[in-house]
Amino acid sequence: MKDKNRRLEAIKAIISCKEIGNQDELLQELTKEGFNLTQATLSRDLKQLKVAKASSLYGKYVYVLPNNTMYMRNTDTAKLSEMMVDSGFLSITFSANIAVIKTKPGYASRLAYDIDNLNPKQICGTIAGDDTIFVVIQEQASRIELIHALKIIIPDIHY
Repeated sequence: MKDKNRRLEAIKAIISCKEIGNQDELLQELTKEGFNLTQATLSRDLKQLKVAKASSLYGKYVYVLPNNTMYMRNTDTAKLSEMMVDSGFLSITFSANIAVIKTKPGYASRLAYDIDNLNPKQICGTIAGDDTIFVVIQEQASRIELIHALKIIIPDIHY
């Protein structure tokens, strides 16, 4: 199960930082990162992750993760294995019930996906770009409660 979780994280990271148009391209990227799997396994993983296809900024249909409203990608990102260790978090600022999380380029959509899957009671939802995440905070939640909840996936978060 540990290998599957690593593989799913790798798929999310690859889709977040590269324009991948089909399963063959994704299999090639996974192979470069040391994963060995069949097309059938990849197909099941994509279904589990609820990966869809959407038109990129250049009109090409590419894989996207759920809950992403922007599909900008940075093609000069770090190696995938580095992205999986580093959350990419840079800073968090607040305005009323909105938190703005700044990340390294290419990290925001994966981090927003992880926040949405964590589903903390303090958050209504997220919107991610390439290096910025807008987090809508529940009215009754405090900033400190939010920071504490996010420490699970962003250990280096501070306010």
